[in-house]
Amino acid sequence: MARAVVIGGGVGGLTAGVALRRKGWDVTVLERVPQIEPVGSGLAIAANALKALDSLDLGDRIRGLATAEGPFGLRRSNGSWLTHTTEAAAGDRYGDSVVVMLRATLMEVLMDALGRDRLRLDTAVSGVDAEKGVVRTAAGDLDADLVVAADGIHSATRRALFPEHPGPAYSGVTAWRALVPRGGLAIPRSESWGRGTVFGIHPLAGDVVYVYATDVLPAGTVYADERAELLRRFGDWHEPIPALLAAADPARIIRNDIYSYAEPLPAYHQGRVALVGDAAHAMTPNLGQGACQAIEDGVVLAHLAGGDLAAYSAARRERTMKIVRRSMTLCRMTMLRNPLAVRLRDLGLSAAARLSPDLMLRSMDEMLRWRPPAEPGR
Repeated sequence: MARAVVIGGGVGGLTAGVALRRKGWDVTVLERVPQIEPVGSGLAIAANALKALDSLDLGDRIRGLATAEGPFGLRRSNGSWLTHTTEAAAGDRYGDSVVVMLRATLMEVLMDALGRDRLRLDTAVSGVDAEKGVVRTAAGDLDADLVVAADGIHSATRRALFPEHPGPAYSGVTAWRALVPRGGLAIPRSESWGRGTVFGIHPLAGDVVYVYATDVLPAGTVYADERAELLRRFGDWHEPIPALLAAADPARIIRNDIYSYAEPLPAYHQGRVALVGDAAHAMTPNLGQGACQAIEDGVVLAHLAGGDLAAYSAARRERTMKIVRRSMTLCRMTMLRNPLAVRLRDLGLSAAARLSPDLMLRSMDEMLRWRPPAEPGR
């Protein structure tokens, strides 16, 4: 039986592990932390990733655990819509919409599908021999026919394989994330844009709302009270933003600077090693495709892993880098601070939406109409 060792127990690594097991591989997933803690954030899973999960017989379970309700789109800071669409319109166009769930819930589903006995926690990787397929750990070396490097945006495997690559670059934007009790509030799914600032709202299953915000700040900026900073920036925006921030637990607000790959890797493989997820194509979150592309990676890799890994690079590199660049373009649009530039941006978006009501969906066609490789007999 062919053997695969996966470095990293995040969304991309677990998806690759599940997909490879479905193909008959003996899979071991290595994760350096002693316990996978639930991350206090939500996760968007779009139509393309849902179809990938369908190929693993997990799509319907994810849909049943997630939310997808009501209109969604872009708003101004005063609450007026710039452009929006509906769940029904997205479903008609793509056969699915975007569902939103706790990241921890998706992780639980993937770990169950993988098999908990296949996951080795508290196992740090010290090195990889790409040509021989050897993964080195303190507990001993592991031999593999395939090594899947899913070790994140600061991937040590990527640095070892492509030492000349500059790695991730700071986007200029920092992000806050939090889970907030709904408390009976009417919560439309939306993302609101201001002057260099963004605030997103997504209701989740149960009495929980996932919120996120971004602003243009120097990398490494730290505040003693992150909620106070959010209230200072967004406290006068449209409801329910002030109410949600007032209900947020300051101790549970997550803050991260956002990095992405400005320069693509020359390939997503070397020797017996394949890179997936952020290790291969870290992107800004503006399109909500980071986890979705990692899920696609895992499914495509398993489909092609029995042959030359160059086919995997060819199948994934062009698509993912288009999405990286497009996401960064959106990020730059949100970073505009000049009042005239912001006004022109907003007028352009609203005028385009009036002229072409389906513009918001149509602009996503190439990304969301992706389908996983067809299996014989499916």
